[in-house]
Amino acid sequence: MEDPSLIHRQMHREAATIDSIGDDLLHNIFSRLPAPFCATVACVCRSWNLIATRILSYPKFSSALSRNPSLQDAVNEVIDEVLSQPIRPQFAIASVGPSFSLEDAHALISRRLDSRIPVITCTSQGIIGRDALTHEFQEVQWDIVDDDDGDNVEDVNMLPNANVGVLLSVGFLPGLKANLIPLLWNNRGTRGLMVDEFVMSIREYSSLVSGTTSPQGIILFSETDMKDVLVKMDYAFSGETVIVGDGAGKFLYQIDNGVNATINQDCTPAALALVFAKDRDKPPGVGETQFHVMLSNGISAFGPTYKAVSVRERRTGNTTWLTAKRGAEQEDLDGQTLLEQIFHEVGDYFHCQALFIGVMKRRKCSIGEEKVKWSTFQEFHEVLRGDEEYLYVNGLGIKSGDLFRFYISDSNTALSSCKKIADNLRCLKQEYDCRNHPSGDAVNIDKKAILGGISFCCCGRGESFFGHANADSSPFVENLPMVPLAGNFCAGEIARVDLSSYGDGPEELCSIRCNLHVFSTVYLVMSYTPAGPAQL
Repeated sequence: MEDPSLIHRQMHREAATIDSIGDDLLHNIFSRLPAPFCATVACVCRSWNLIATRILSYPKFSSALSRNPSLQDAVNEVIDEVLSQPIRPQFAIASVGPSFSLEDAHALISRRLDSRIPVITCTSQGIIGRDALTHEFQEVQWDIVDDDDGDNVEDVNMLPNANVGVLLSVGFLPGLKANLIPLLWNNRGTRGLMVDEFVMSIREYSSLVSGTTSPQGIILFSETDMKDVLVKMDYAFSGETVIVGDGAGKFLYQIDNGVNATINQDCTPAALALVFAKDRDKPPGVGETQFHVMLSNGISAFGPTYKAVSVRERRTGNTTWLTAKRGAEQEDLDGQTLLEQIFHEVGDYFHCQALFIGVMKRRKCSIGEEKVKWSTFQEFHEVLRGDEEYLYVNGLGIKSGDLFRFYISDSNTALSSCKKIADNLRCLKQEYDCRNHPSGDAVNIDKKAILGGISFCCCGRGESFFGHANADSSPFVENLPMVPLAGNFCAGEIARVDLSSYGDGPEELCSIRCNLHVFSTVYLVMSYTPAGPAQL
């Protein structure tokens, strides 16, 4: 007859279940699950819910790209990768190549993600990030071919597989809430942008969430000229509000279980703001997410300061014709003379570079019925040509008396600026926990850390501009190799910075804003600081 004590011990071992596993081991197991499975185990029981919820509350930013020529497969690859570890996304940003259908891509991505989170899917001039399968870092620029007549600008499928790609980024930023707010065209009566309503909507959302009218940060996506919009946004929000984005690209979006939910027959979207506001109702023990903005400048100033004299606008062609005076001189200079003066200073280098004027503007600004205030800022206008009458530049909004200088695209300036970005990131790295945790891992909520980066890079840069690949991503990747970086090549880089980023001019000009840039790369770095003892 068997020993009863042995039988009892055997039965006790067989009755052991997973409930006997300690919380530390369960935490280890759950933290290795893909995001959907981690969310599922949270529904099993109360103890598992507490562990899974804690894991899903960790700060996290995840990104991946795919060059798969099948849109369905490319979307599946990037989504599987960004959700391969626990995360409860607050937002998702996707970029697609021009050979893919924007509508189909948006539908596929939205279908796989939570219908309650903001989702933006946009076109771009290229994508920057790590491959979902190989984890190789890439800067990919599309080979878009335009015909001479301009009739087939959209026909980009003549280069098979050259223009395919999907980049997807998702994030959870503790202490912040995220929402999408569209800038609408008013299609009733005189067509115009509803800028005041747009700004006030952002203010209202921020006030509701945080108790202050200025949000923590705004990422913009636009299909229209944003110069006037950015001036009003700079006027409306405190200097601490970070504003970055892509100034030229098509987009679709999802808000609260609806695609383009705010659009009706009278209003269509011209731009979109992904707004991050501090959550005044955040749970105890949750720290702060910070945004850090850096700008790599790719243009150099040449020549003296000029004053616009005769200015004529051609709204149908979106061009301005102007003459100018140099300093205290009285002679009115035509376009040909202005270009000859710059040519004599720059030399042969002049002919192979893009040329701009940076115009200092002082304008009245207000929102709604608020008190009018003066705002001083700089805007860039591309130089088209010059003749014996005028200098012809792209864009409107220049007035007689405005001061301007000439700027030329310059890869040497851009490389020097990238080195400064690398130095700044190195200093930032020293403040945060950027030790060798695997790429995309969630950060412990009790540790200070850099979560990730988003970049907006001028499509005129890249390998053809620098002479070697990955020049714009190298400052980030070399300093923070384990931290996700997602980027777009675009045709209009938005960043709310002062003129010190351009390293020229008197010190007093460094307090003047410039919001829309040329031949630049904008870096948005997201970091997390845990709650102090008083917040626990």
